[in-house]
Amino acid sequence: MAVFIDGKAIAAEIRATISQRITSLKITPGLAAVLVGDNPASKIYVRNKRKACDEVGIYSEESVLPEDTSEADLLACIDRLNRDPKIHGILVQLPLPKQINTRRILDAVRPEKDVDGFHYMNVGKLVANEKGLYPCTPLGVIHLIQSTKTQIAGAHAVVIGRSDIVGKPAALLLLHQHATVTLCHSKTGGLDAICREADIVVAAIGRPRFVTEAMVKEGAVVIDVGINRLPDGKLVGDVDFEGVSKVASFITPVPGGVGPMTIAMLLSNTLQAAEWTR
Repeated sequence: MAVFIDGKAIAAEIRATISQRITSLKITPGLAAVLVGDNPASKIYVRNKRKACDEVGIYSEESVLPEDTSEADLLACIDRLNRDPKIHGILVQLPLPKQINTRRILDAVRPEKDVDGFHYMNVGKLVANEKGLYPCTPLGVIHLIQSTKTQIAGAHAVVIGRSDIVGKPAALLLLHQHATVTLCHSKTGGLDAICREADIVVAAIGRPRFVTEAMVKEGAVVIDVGINRLPDGKLVGDVDFEGVSKVASFITPVPGGVGPMTIAMLLSNTLQAAEWTR
């Protein structure tokens, strides 16, 4: 039976460390969230972010813009935050309304304030394995794997899902940790067989309970990034938790696994950005 990886507890430890580091700074790290529209899930994430900032001593503010905001007005908001010396990190909540070019907005954030790690400059630094700000959820995935004391170097890691936000950066971070990485997606042939060869499985495909017990080899570490709401309202991941728990050595629950780590890594990136300004 797998050991459950407690993302809440690990995230709490990271927040405690961040709080201690902030006390030694001569400045207060500042994080600004930009929210366009009235997406309930985005509101919950921003509210949780604000609560976490208060806990560790990070200044936070929010710019909430109406759904019909023009791209020019959003760019003006970002420009103001780019020039604000008390703001070290800028988070633009996605998705953006259809009238706005998402890539143009993400690249308008100054790279040194891009705590989501989405600016092309930070993407390039991730590819080149250079110091930069990396996407929060993939960073959380790496921390969760490391918490199990699993040897990443030399392991075969299979990442299911090739999104720019999770799948691709998670694969790159694992590669930089010297894993042998297979990046799978909806067009991958023989996915079940590939997955059964993995020492580490990262599921980020956005399909409820997609990864089954038959796809996971005995003793694998399974990180479930997915969060899906079933018709009955229940939240489940991309992994069949009950079945896969029987064969995996470690597994993350949903909720309570990767989710808390995303905010913890956002706080860590904000602190890092503030430290670089000293």
